[in-house]
Amino acid sequence: MKDWDKDLPPIARERLARIGEFSQEEKEKMIDSEKVNSLLSEFYQGQIDPESLWKRLKEEGKPSLLREAQIRLLDSLNFGSTPAELQKKRDGILAIETLKEEQNTSVIEQNLSLLEKLQKRYKAEIEQAYNGIRAEVERNPRLRLKQVQQGQNTMIVQLTVDEAIKQFPQWQDFLSNQEKRYRQEFAKVIEKLKRELK
Repeated sequence: MKDWDKDLPPIARERLARIGEFSQEEKEKMIDSEKVNSLLSEFYQGQIDPESLWKRLKEEGKPSLLREAQIRLLDSLNFGSTPAELQKKRDGILAIETLKEEQNTSVIEQNLSLLEKLQKRYKAEIEQAYNGIRAEVERNPRLRLKQVQQGQNTMIVQLTVDEAIKQFPQWQDFLSNQEKRYRQEFAKVIEKLKRELK
């Protein structure tokens, strides 16, 4: 078993020789990365809260773990995150920031708040547009009629107000454009946050 590499083709042996063993630093990074994975797994599953995450990272006493944990928390955020998820991860990121010698808490807090505001603004704009279209559909009953082909016959079906709105191509385009715009803004704030972490 000791000479297993002798059975390999010469090219594979050459590549293995070039790669070599992991350095001590690389091994430590891998171990640290696994610690962060384990901690965040517990955090995501609700087994530990932001305060416990803070406590466990403090016990580790490795500054290198702090930024990695924050980056991973940021990477787990997306525009579709629920307000509760966003709040929990926000609290985790800010708790970790307090463990650092050089803190950038106020800037990070501002940007995390901006993520929440983007979600709220998106929801408010969608609701406002929906209510505007709803009022128009309620005023004009013809907008609730739809032609349906059944075999060789064409029937006219009366839709509910909500069904009629969902049929509007303009509504679908509006939703798609708004979501795309807000997802891009959300991603920009996440990238900015990553640059702010030290």
